[in-house]
Amino acid sequence: MSNRSIYRKIAKQNGVSMKEVKTEMQAALEYAFTSNDDGIIKAYQEQVPRRGEVPTPEEFIKYAVNKIKAI
Repeated sequence: MSNRSIYRKIAKQNGVSMKEVKTEMQAALEYAFTSNDDGIIKAYQEQVPRRGEVPTPEEFIKYAVNKIKAI
């Protein structure tokens, strides 16, 4: 399933645009990756490959899919 398909499905289920889904996902990632000083949580966050300080929704989805596939 492509990222576009994921965004489309979430958007349809929630009655919003795909752009809004992506924007909200980025806002949630920004909050999660910048508002927590817990060392254990930070250690898990460091496992997520990303170019910047906070992963993009695409980077996070790729990471999550790979983790699920590894189970």
